[in-house]
Amino acid sequence: MRECFVAFLISLSVVSGVYAQEQKPWTDLTKKETEKLLNDSPWSRIQIDTDVTELFYSPTKPGTSAIGKSQATVGKITDQQSINNNRADEGAKNEAVSVNYRIRLFSAKPIREAIARFVVLNQDQRFEELTALMQPFVDRDFGPFVVLTVSAEANDGRALGPVIQALSSATADTLRNKTYLERKDGKRLYLMDYRAPQADGLGAKFVFERAPDGKPFITEDAGNFRFYSELTDKIKLNVKYNIADLMYHGKLEY
Repeated sequence: MRECFVAFLISLSVVSGVYAQEQKPWTDLTKKETEKLLNDSPWSRIQIDTDVTELFYSPTKPGTSAIGKSQATVGKITDQQSINNNRADEGAKNEAVSVNYRIRLFSAKPIREAIARFVVLNQDQRFEELTALMQPFVDRDFGPFVVLTVSAEANDGRALGPVIQALSSATADTLRNKTYLERKDGKRLYLMDYRAPQADGLGAKFVFERAPDGKPFITEDAGNFRFYSELTDKIKLNVKYNIADLMYHGKLEY
């Protein structure tokens, strides 16, 4: 099955119920509708991790001496000075630093439609030709796979570095036991495969078996499910999807 998925990825490189009611062809989506599908829809979740410690940066004053202070106080001064030195080397931010994780159900057709439309809208010409090229991407059958993509952005590049490193260096083996889909009833489906970010701009790909033991893991009556992944001790992804909102043109899309 692993080999099948690798071949599937290679082939890709060729190139709330409100969505269900619209019945709008992807070729007619506006830029605003496309962005909403990609960033704020039942198939897309944003996890925001914010570090506020930089808001309280106050460097130790020059000439501060540890003489006459208790050992505990000396330890605090030393620790703070170490932090300040690191900030001096990297540059103090003096503001809250946020990393935004965009976690999308890539195997859901609405997401692929939005991606295809985004590509077309960002071209100056050749709309019809490009639309025709993107249609197989939109219609592709993911068959036995459920695929989520994860990308990240930050208001400070230094905060983004560890995230990019974690996504790039992770493998299926390092993630398998701490990455899963979990249903409302508590049952979990663990990661089957993983692909680090590539030049396609889609982000990292997390792959799960759609129907373990021959039965779909996610069904219309399951209520909800969440995606959890522990990339490192400090980077943990945890988002929830409501199944009732994933109906699209009368079909459960995930």
